[in-house]
Order: sequence, then C-alpha cells, then structure tokens
Amino acid sequence: MQEIKLTDVRYRPKYHIAAKSGWLNDPNGLVYFKGYYHVFFQHYPYDAVWGPMHWGHVRSKDLIHWETLPIALAPDQEDGCFSGSAIEYDGKLFLIYTAHYNLKEDGSKSYQEQNLAVSEDGINFTKYQGNPVIKPPLANNTENFRDPKIWSDGQDFYCIIGGQTLDNRGQVLLYKSHDIYHWTFEKVLATSKVSTVQGTMWECPDYFEINGQKVLVVSPQGIEPDGEFYQNHHENGYFVGQEKEGNFIYPQNSFRELDRGHDFYAAQTLLAPDGRRILIAWLDMWEQKYHEQADGWAGMLSFPREITIEDGAVRMRPIRELGKIRRETLLNESTAQGQYTFSSPCVEVQFKAMQDLAFEFTRGFEKLSISYQNGKFLLEKTGYKQRKITWKMETLDVQILSDASSIEIFIENGPVISERFYGEGDLELKFQSTKDVAVKTYRLEL
Repeated sequence: MQEIKLTDVRYRPKYHIAAKSGWLNDPNGLVYFKGYYHVFFQHYPYDAVWGPMHWGHVRSKDLIHWETLPIALAPDQEDGCFSGSAIEYDGKLFLIYTAHYNLKEDGSKSYQEQNLAVSEDGINFTKYQGNPVIKPPLANNTENFRDPKIWSDGQDFYCIIGGQTLDNRGQVLLYKSHDIYHWTFEKVLATSKVSTVQGTMWECPDYFEINGQKVLVVSPQGIEPDGEFYQNHHENGYFVGQEKEGNFIYPQNSFRELDRGHDFYAAQTLLAPDGRRILIAWLDMWEQKYHEQADGWAGMLSFPREITIEDGAVRMRPIRELGKIRRETLLNESTAQGQYTFSSPCVEVQFKAMQDLAFEFTRGFEKLSISYQNGKFLLEKTGYKQRKITWKMETLDVQILSDASSIEIFIENGPVISERFYGEGDLELKFQSTKDVAVKTYRLEL
C-alpha cells in the first residue's frame, strides 16, 4: 500500500505536530532520549480516516521544531498497534503498546494485550520476541484493556493500563516489573464510582506526582452531561489524590476536566530534563467533522503545555519555548475595543482586562467568540451549541495561540479552551470591554 498524498495545505498547522499525511489521533510515548524529545502518535498512513493503527514518530531538540521520522510500529501479527508509552532503560528506548486483535470470522473474540518494542537509536524498533509481556486480566475486566503508561522509581518498573469492569465502570490496573520484561499484577489502582458520573471505560491513563501531590489522568468514555460539564463526546480529565498504604485515594466525585473546549482528548505527559511536567493531547475529538480529510490528512496534537498544581487543581500554560517563534509585535496598546485583521492565522494574542471582556475570531466560514461577565464565560463556535463555563475572576489574563486550523485559549488561573478552527483567508479579531484592555499580539513563525 502507498501512503496517502496531500492535496492541499490550507489547514496544515505551522507549529503544531501533525502527520505528514494520513490519520493521526492519540499522542503516545512522550519521552526524552539521547538529546531529543520524542513524540509518537496513533497513525494510519494509507488514508485520512481511522484504520489499522501504526505509531507515527517525530522528535525535537526544543519542543518547537519537529523532525518527522519513519513509522516506529506497524501491525503485523497484531491487527493494530494501539496506544502506549515509552521509557529509557539500559541505554535503550523501550515502547510498551497495546496489541489489538479484531473479532475473527471463526467466532474468536477481540482482545487486547501489552507488547514491548526496543530501539538502540530511538528510530528503528524491534518487537520483543517474548510478547505479550502483559496478558489480559482473568477476572472483572472486559476485553477493553489498553494504553499502558510506564515509569520507574529507579529500582522497579510500574505500568498502569486502562480497563473496564464487568459491570461497565472504568478502572486503572497497576502492574510491576523488576526487569521490564516480566510483569505481575499488583492491584486495581482506581475505579469509576458510578459509570455515568466517572465513565464506563478509562482510556489513556497517566500517573505522576507534582510537589508531593498524586495526579491520575484518564480519558473516560460514557460520562453523561451534567449541567455545564462533560459536554464532549468523550472527556479528558484528572483526579488529584494521595497514595495511602499503596492505594490511590481520591475524593468521591472529584473528577475534573483538563480542558473545557470541544477538541481535547488522550492527554499524556513527560518529565523534561529540567524537571517540568509537559503535557500534549490530541487536539480533536471523536465523531467530529475533520475538514482536512478532503486534503489527505486528519488530526493534530496540542501545543506542548507546562502543568503545575495550584490550590489542588491542575493548571496548564504554553511551554516557555514559545518565545522562540515570536516574531515582530503586531499590536501593543490599551483600549476598550478594537478590530484587527491578520494576514496570517499564526498569531499569539494576549489580553489583560478587568472584570469583563468579549472577543471574537473570524476566518472564512468559521467564527469563535468568548465573553466573560459576572463570573460566567460564554463560548460560541460555528456549528456548535453554546457552552457556559462558571469561573469567577477579578481580572482576566488571557493568552491565545492561533494556528492554521486551531485556537488554544489559556486563562491564567482559569480554564483552558482548545478548539479546531478552520476557514480560509485573513484572521479577524474583535474585542470590547467596559474598561481599557491591554492587548498585545505577536506573529508566530518557525
């Protein structure tokens, strides 16, 4: 089979990760290895739709300039190489991934198990001959058993895997190894309290510590909308808890969304050499309209984000390396209202406002607007229902990153809103407030 070719670059991101062509979804294997940041992703190179999953691969020295590398994993005996993670060990780079097997014509059921692949150079990978290294659990889990996240405490290896109980609740299973090849089941780390509240299946788990606080990230399926919350087809969020006597303890119904936009899923993190925890997610959502499919590709990843814990909640902001692609300052003024046109969609916009603010982006057929007043954000986007976000703030410090088909909105000490944003032509910005707003914009370019 031949890889699908691009027919148009009108929606291609300039400074976000995307496959050179074909389909992309979940980020996998975020790791720093031999001087490079590596990001893998779920990929189907032969069409712009989801297909038998491969692992696409890019690397970077600075989290900004990405080099496309050969496909790292392709299904052979498996029917798909689903999501997983990466770790350096003994000078080598190990990938642990879900081997997915489809329902067979002979009546054999579909199932999932965990495999290893290893590389000396971080580019060419060989699958371990002893696969699988982790088989499906024997009790109280359906065939949904995927997306391993691996880490080490310097002595042993640990791996969590997303699962689903027989009574249809999401769960995370914990495994342990002394040598990375042989694994034993330790326990169920965490389980959905109620399926409709916390999910029927927990995909893409991640587990890490920041300043002594334990964070479990999951992508639940099956959460029912609750007022202004959980409005996406699937969710992506986290629990902040504590480890007590080897168990992860979190408050009842404490699941929080990581991002309040329409297009954010399957977030994964890595620990950078300087100690920062960096997060990247799929900047899309299942069962949406992907306008770029007509051009031979689909899907992109979020701009990398630094995450911290403040007042018991995860906060996200763009990585500081963003400064490397700031070119000339386009605007720098203070005014109560403004209307501007940018010839390139690749801009950064910063607002500092008091109490109320309304802004709107338009590009071709797309329009996205956000207003804030009396502790309420109102998000409106072409083709979508209004979305309300309650978040009381005295002042608004807003940072917005726009690329060729995306807008990410970071509100200091507040929500993050991630959106695919298409349209062609000039990017238009309008804003207004009852008081002067400090507005600053940069042109962004690699």
